[in-house]
Parts: sequence; C-alpha cells; structure tokens
Amino acid sequence: MDLRQLRYFVAVANERNVTRAAELLHIAQPPLSRQIQQLEDELGVPLLIRSSRPLRLTDAGRLFYEQALQILGRVEQAKNMTRRVGKGERSVLSIGFVASTLYSGLPVLVRRLRQHCPDLDVQLIEMYSIQQTEALKNGRIDVGFGRLRVADPSVERLVMREERLMVAFSPDNPLAAASTALSIDAVGDQRVIIYPKEPRPSYADQVLSLLRDHGVHPPEITEVRELQTALGLVAADAGVCVVPGSARFIRSDVLYRPLSDEYATSPIVLSHRINDQSEYIELVKALTLEMYRENPPWLDATTTPPRASAPR
Repeated sequence: MDLRQLRYFVAVANERNVTRAAELLHIAQPPLSRQIQQLEDELGVPLLIRSSRPLRLTDAGRLFYEQALQILGRVEQAKNMTRRVGKGERSVLSIGFVASTLYSGLPVLVRRLRQHCPDLDVQLIEMYSIQQTEALKNGRIDVGFGRLRVADPSVERLVMREERLMVAFSPDNPLAAASTALSIDAVGDQRVIIYPKEPRPSYADQVLSLLRDHGVHPPEITEVRELQTALGLVAADAGVCVVPGSARFIRSDVLYRPLSDEYATSPIVLSHRINDQSEYIELVKALTLEMYRENPPWLDATTTPPRASAPR
C-alpha cells in the first residue's frame, strides 16, 4: 500500500465513478481500476459496491475513506511545514509529554508559548517518559515533560515541580469516610490499580517503590495501560489508584485524598538535549517556572516545591 493508492481510492470515493476519477487524476481507467483492486486484495475486504450506479462504499470502504483522508491530510501538512521551515519562514518546537502533564499545566504553557512566539509551530507528541530520552537523542522531539529522572549523558533534565500524590477511590470505598490526608498504610488492604503497564520503568514503578518502601503489600495489583483506564476502574469500585494530584480533574465520580507522607510525590521533569542552545528551550523553562510561581488554582495544595536533596 502506498500514498498513490490512497489518493486513487479517495478520488474514486469522491466521484463515485471510476471514469470521472480517472479523468481527474489524468490516468487511464484500466490502471486506476487495477490499483483499487490491488488495494482491496491487500486489505482482504471489498471497499466499493460496483453493482450500484453511482458506486457506493462498503462499510469497510467508508472507514478506510475516513482514515485515508486523515493520512493524506497529515502528509500534506508535513510537506507544507517542512517547506516553510526549510525556507526559514517558521520554526518548529516538538514537545513530548506524558498524559498526566495535560492536567498539570501543559496546556497553559503551550498557550503562553504561542503568545510569545506566534510564528512558532508547536507540536505535541504523547509518549511515555522512558521513550522521551531516545526521542530527544534522535531529534524527534526538542523538549520532554515526563516523570522519570532518567540518567543519560546526552540529556539534561530539570525537575520543575514535585507533585503531591493522591489516592483515588470510589465513593463506595470505606476510605470515603476519611476527610483528611491518608497514610500510605491505608491502602494496604486495598486492591491497587497501577499504570502504565508498559513500557517500563515508568510512573508505575514509582508507585510500587513507594508502597514497598513503607512495607505495604496490597492483596491484588492490576496493571493497565492508561491513566484514564485506571480511573475508570476506580469509578467502578474495582480498586484504588495512586495518581498525581492534578489527575483529580479527570473524573468527577471519583474521590481523591492526598497521601500524608512528605515523600509521596512525583516529579514533573523537563528534559532536553545537552548543550541545546535554542532560545525556545530557555523560553519553555522560564514560562514553566513563571506559571508555577503564580500558584494557579489547579495547583491547590496538591504540589510541593522540589526537595533540595532530591537525587538528580
């Protein structure tokens, strides 16, 4: 399958007629029909109902049409952006992020960054903390926001914030009777849900280490891939989950209580390539620190400043 076949299929789907699509594409009808047939053979399903006039798409064809439009649109966008950057018309800053940072200031940061640099193309790419190191080294991203202190000589990191950890649980859970912070021991007899299941190491290992350091051994641990899935299970009273404080905004049908231990925190780590002198890197750092100094309402009491003795 190649982009040419996608363009051919989209043209036929738009025109609902192979002859008109061939004229639009400036090719003969037989080779166009062969390309569509080869595409169907590769997918193993029919995309067109040829017995109708005009042609109609099968259910699979409608799905493939929508996907093909998105792919072709992204390719065209990539071409245009590359040309603009190559001609010096625009600059691009690619930011990798873990999902939980969407609730701890990343949207605010990106808005301010665009206000300061309206000609800057800011690309956001979701990826796990452990993936950000390699993405920085191979140039896929310029800045990473994660939760792991990864030691790599090619990457510089800065702990921007230590975010207070909280226990998320269903309103039907006995922990709902507590109105103040909980000790880590309080989850000792609970079924615990952790995320992400993979890749590792990850935030999941931070939570497991915290439990082990306090001698807490839950009777059952369930691993899931995403934060949203974990909180969905919590809402169904399938267990409790230890989450960064900012995650309390995700679901309103779940209760949250902070952990009382002073070390029950998770860092928000900004990473970039060592010796990267880009003005945008320094701007991102400055805007992030400025945002935290303002102590916005979403921070509330769920975060604490980085510990001076925190290992780097």
